[in-house]
Amino acid sequence: MSQVKIFADSTCDLPREWLQKYDIGLIPLYVTFGDQTFKDGVDITTQQLYAKVSETGSLPKTAAPSPADFIQAFSPSIEEGREIVYISLSSELSSTYQNAVIAADEFPEGKVTVIDSLNLSTGIGLQVMKAVKAAEQGKTPGEIAEIIARVKPRVETEFVIDSLDYLYKGGRCSGMQNLVGSLLKIRPVIKVIDGKMTPAYKVRGKREKALEQMLSNALEQRDHMDNDLIFVTHSLAEEDALELKRILEEKTDAREVAVSDAGCVISSHCGAKTIGILYVKKE
Repeated sequence: MSQVKIFADSTCDLPREWLQKYDIGLIPLYVTFGDQTFKDGVDITTQQLYAKVSETGSLPKTAAPSPADFIQAFSPSIEEGREIVYISLSSELSSTYQNAVIAADEFPEGKVTVIDSLNLSTGIGLQVMKAVKAAEQGKTPGEIAEIIARVKPRVETEFVIDSLDYLYKGGRCSGMQNLVGSLLKIRPVIKVIDGKMTPAYKVRGKREKALEQMLSNALEQRDHMDNDLIFVTHSLAEEDALELKRILEEKTDAREVAVSDAGCVISSHCGAKTIGILYVKKE
């Protein structure tokens, strides 16, 4: 067991079996429909989320874990004499990071190190896996923080969103944009830049065209990719994800191309059939 335990929150979208295999602590965010509140990935699945959206006609509200949630999650590891490095959802998207910092101040100095990923989904997960590797090598929390500070700006996060409907319901595009986008079959591509979800470009036409463009963008960078790990992350688009995985395995020298499912918080902002390719660029 490593002296340093790595924590993430439920938006990291790492495969469930990886959390167990690598002893990663996970803190869920909250998803609320009316007066019902659920813990992301604990009390509600992505499939159940979409069923509730169809049933209610509206998106849930999402909320960060409270400082008390973080204290409760961190305490057992601290009591074991371990130190903690927690890598959070981007502070530009949520108060999760700030609440973790508040919680960290309740422990002796240096026991809990909180890192702002400035990313989402497996853009966080890639950083978490770098931290896990460093912890296994016996690195201190300070050394791990330095490693992640170098990795963070090199994470490439790009998602194709299948429909504007969830962006519209979430207030991220107008009714007219949603209508025109649906009529013209416009699929926006989102990148994470400086910790924010940023529309990068739009692809008009069939879904396959948008996926081909995203794949082409990734393959253009194959010589600049860190070859440790590439993620294909999706929300109920497993068939497309497996095909992208196959091509990336064939056309890059990545040691591993992993498919992961987007959790409830990420899915509630992007919608079904959203799919992304995420990787780290070389230094």
